[in-house]
Amino acid sequence: MTELPVAIIGAGPVGLAAAANLVERGIAVKVYEAGQEAGANIRGWGHVRLFSPWEFNIAPAARALLANVGWEEPDGQAYPTGGELVDRYLAPLSVTPALAVVIEYGARITAIGRHGIDKVVSRDRNQRPFVLTIVGSDGTTRRDQARAIIDASGTWTSPNPIGAGGLAADGEEALKDRIAYGIPDVSSRNRSTYAGRATLVIGAGHSAANVLLDLEELAVAEPGTKAIWATRGRDLSRVFGGGANDQLAARGELGQRLHRLVAEGRIELISGFGATGVREDGAHLFVDGEVDGVGRTIGPVDRIVGCTGQRPDFSLTRELRVEFDPWLESAKALGPLIDPNLHSCGSVPPHGHRELSHPEPGFYTVGIKSYGRAPTFLMLTGYEQVRSIAAAIAGDLAAADDVNLVLPETGVCKAAPAGDCCGGPAPVEANACCAEDALAKAGGQAGCGCGPVKEPEPATSSCCGRAA
Repeated sequence: MTELPVAIIGAGPVGLAAAANLVERGIAVKVYEAGQEAGANIRGWGHVRLFSPWEFNIAPAARALLANVGWEEPDGQAYPTGGELVDRYLAPLSVTPALAVVIEYGARITAIGRHGIDKVVSRDRNQRPFVLTIVGSDGTTRRDQARAIIDASGTWTSPNPIGAGGLAADGEEALKDRIAYGIPDVSSRNRSTYAGRATLVIGAGHSAANVLLDLEELAVAEPGTKAIWATRGRDLSRVFGGGANDQLAARGELGQRLHRLVAEGRIELISGFGATGVREDGAHLFVDGEVDGVGRTIGPVDRIVGCTGQRPDFSLTRELRVEFDPWLESAKALGPLIDPNLHSCGSVPPHGHRELSHPEPGFYTVGIKSYGRAPTFLMLTGYEQVRSIAAAIAGDLAAADDVNLVLPETGVCKAAPAGDCCGGPAPVEANACCAEDALAKAGGQAGCGCGPVKEPEPATSSCCGRAA
């Protein structure tokens, strides 16, 4: 068993960080990447600028490998795009002498099991090597063995449907050629698809924010371009963020820009909307759903962008003894620590090999896949996850259990203090008492019911998680 390599599924940031940590400890490793380059999935959103600066995006073990080949580290305070993350970090890392020989591209893992036994058999289970079924880019199939497996395959290729109940909306599958999932490049690569057309963006996370802001910029240059935003929930504090209180300034600024555009009426917001069906009428699309139990239809629109998050693909692990959180689909022990109903990105406690393991000895789920459907993952978290796991595989439990992680807080509070305003004065002249009231009315609601705007007190007075 110890002569076999540790198999890593996925050559993204966390997968390569896992490889770097294992190499650092002298442990044989093999990395399987379904795409044709390191960070292949990131290319799909390569135009998007990360809200975390370079200093948070480089794994310490990877930095050490790169230093040996004279790599020029980017400015730690600068913010890379996804494409820059690949070109300036992942691509150079993947061709370092230590990693270039262990990464196989075009290798898609379709199943994992134990050699000679199925998941029912318990006797001597941990003495059996793992077996991975691999389909190459030429379509041929083979099987490799491994002593342990680190699944860093991510969730990008498994988007959630736009249906409010987690199931595909009626007609969604049939019209999927007119629905984009994720973060399409509406400003450049996909410009002709969105310019001069009406687009409905469904979702309440940072992916939706990026798409909406890009559509608004496109509308300035291309008359007739329109963005409509529909969210299932009404509490949008997570996407609007903590403003100046967010310890990641770019994340706070992203939310503030979107908040301002909605409050000014430049982006139409329909909150509390649960999509149930999509239908085509001539050249246009209509999305049927409900708001507060009352039927409502959004349309006509020309295109739909689903920014409803992703979910893990469990097909790989059918023959393994794995446990996942029943509602987040994260690693089971991790679920209570990352539940987005309770935690923001910055309030997730440190966690390592113990929370990321399964009843199947030697199998770990890491990176964004370890978070399941929770949207609160930060790259820095994944780097500490795999450092801990590499130490555990090496038998260094003291280092594996010494998990240290300080994450930047979002600055979003759970409730406004009694008597405070709702985000400051209204951003435009409107029949509204404050920012939150203007936003609610822009979304077709009666308003948030806050009182008269208070004059801000000197120095650091704040309310609703935003600077006063």
